[in-house]
Amino acid sequence: MFDNMALNYVFIGFFSIAFVMAVFQYFYHGIDIFSLLVQRTFDDAGTAAEICIGFIGVFTLWMGIMRIGEKGGAIKLIAKFVSPFFNKIFPEIPKGHPVFGDMIMNFSANMLGLDNAATPMGIKAMKELQKLNPK
Repeated sequence: MFDNMALNYVFIGFFSIAFVMAVFQYFYHGIDIFSLLVQRTFDDAGTAAEICIGFIGVFTLWMGIMRIGEKGGAIKLIAKFVSPFFNKIFPEIPKGHPVFGDMIMNFSANMLGLDNAATPMGIKAMKELQKLNPK
């Protein structure tokens, strides 16, 4: 199994190979690769900011809808409806446990294609599951 140190070596290897190839491009082909890399870095940072701003609206809407469903009791109702299925998959979890609601929210966000919005709900479900099995 990989540990953090092994992944550090992999990333150092990637960056080292990229640097060697950039130096090769600069000296062998005469391309001013370093100014191109800096320009591309700023262009990609701008694109990343635009994407993040676009996601803020979608995530805010989705998280608001899920919060309303949670506070209004819809999540508990859906969890009660789906709990026989979850009890078959997760027999160690007590029936009627609140973690089923968190799992429902995570699964529904994933089914709607909102993978990044599902991550906080999945983390919340994992924390609740960890409380049940602290080993």
